[in-house]
Amino acid sequence: MLVNMVSAINNALELILKENKDAVLLGEDIGRDGGVFRVTEGLVDKFGDERVIDTPLAESGIIGTSIGMALAGMHPIPEVQFAGFMYLSVSQIVNHAARYRSRSRSTFKVPMTIRTPVSGGVRTLEHHSESPEAIYSHIGGLIVVEPSTPYDAKGLLIKAARMEDPVLFLEPTRLYRLFKQEIPEEAYEVPIGKANIVKEGSDLSIITYGTMVNVAKNVIEKKKVNAELIDLRTINPLDESTILNSAKKTGRVIVLHEAPLSFGVGAEISARIAEKAMFELKSPIMRVSSDSLPYPFPGYEKFYIPNEKKVSKAIEKIMSV
Repeated sequence: MLVNMVSAINNALELILKENKDAVLLGEDIGRDGGVFRVTEGLVDKFGDERVIDTPLAESGIIGTSIGMALAGMHPIPEVQFAGFMYLSVSQIVNHAARYRSRSRSTFKVPMTIRTPVSGGVRTLEHHSESPEAIYSHIGGLIVVEPSTPYDAKGLLIKAARMEDPVLFLEPTRLYRLFKQEIPEEAYEVPIGKANIVKEGSDLSIITYGTMVNVAKNVIEKKKVNAELIDLRTINPLDESTILNSAKKTGRVIVLHEAPLSFGVGAEISARIAEKAMFELKSPIMRVSSDSLPYPFPGYEKFYIPNEKKVSKAIEKIMSV
């Protein structure tokens, strides 16, 4: 079937609820309204309001309730309406969801998947445009996933819902309806912790994820550069072997992400390459990202988010070394 990311996620949630009687959805306006982006539209009619649950506007309550459900043997899939609102539940996520299995020496497990829209590019305000993947990837015990295509979104979400650990499932708002892709109607899994080599190349490696995958793909096609394009798909844990193999093969690396530069995913990837593949490099590693500033007002976001022009300039610079 030919679908966008919203429909792919909706389809995945329907299959998850059919497959697992202990799976439940909960979040603000996800029932009758189908969520702010209509990702859960129609699911309450199919499964009822005891499994697709409208909650009060209280993120700490949503996540806290989900943790309790998970500890009791259910598999909750809470939705936080925007990633910036998730900070209100950070204590629940960091101190409880991520730590219960370690704290109890695996006596207790926390099988839950937290869904939330991330990133900007659609003229929303700052708390609606956050890119918090680096913050949560620093937390041991928490898996962080961010798809860039409808196919990966469905497969990664189904895989997450079959796991026994907490997964933070980040959905790039800009990609919800940007394009459609042919995907299978039946359930399938995309492996968590395994990057996707979108395009193979020999002159340059571009390592990215989320909203920037399509940006990089467009630049590569226009510049006709023989670049290898890697979509991480999973931020934590990183697929280190794919990253290092590509860096060693091409000798030139650009790490691209929408999140701010400082202390980000790009810094972690750059450090690992520098530690384990430095002598195979032909040039310094380059990072292309947003500035280390709060997300700007809508009229300025096009100057803030990396675009094709910035990526193109980075390619020209690294190839000249």
